[in-house]
Amino acid sequence: MQFAPTLPPEEVARANFYGLLARLFYAPPEEALLRTLAGSAEPETEEGGIGAAWSELAAAAADSDADQVREEYEAAFVGVGKAPITLYTSAYSVRYTNETPLAALRGVLADLGLGRRPDATEPEDHIAALLDVMRHLISEQKRELEEQKAFFERWVWPNVRPLCAAIEKAEGLSFYKSVGRLLLEVCTLEHRAFEML
Repeated sequence: MQFAPTLPPEEVARANFYGLLARLFYAPPEEALLRTLAGSAEPETEEGGIGAAWSELAAAAADSDADQVREEYEAAFVGVGKAPITLYTSAYSVRYTNETPLAALRGVLADLGLGRRPDATEPEDHIAALLDVMRHLISEQKRELEEQKAFFERWVWPNVRPLCAAIEKAEGLSFYKSVGRLLLEVCTLEHRAFEML
């Protein structure tokens, strides 16, 4: 008899953070998810860090309903014409006119054995897709930390900071400011941990 290995609790937590953030950036949450988030606040939270960002997200979910959050999401990330804030990370990583980050990302994903689903409507550089790749790399136990680090440091970390800054500066956002703050806290912690490898 063989037993499937299980992830350590801290790895489950990492994968779950990435999974939740990917879900929230892919599309606005439905009412059931908002209510789940609202009921998940920690009674006592230290100042700063992931705990405080999580409590802020829970409070924002408690103060919102699905229609409000959908309108906020569409106004910020979809818009009429050009979206005020883009969730496509190539917009943050293009430094030279001849750089093609999306093509490079597709090559990296192919090397990892990953690719875009035929029914996917978003390109691979959508922040939700990148966060989901991190969730996958953590959950798939054969992936080494160095492989996770390489993907994170090249494709996630440099793009999360300008994206979160744009969310923070935007007017009219409430729920998604808390999502952006949690994303930044999670990724800052990941970056610091990867620096120690």
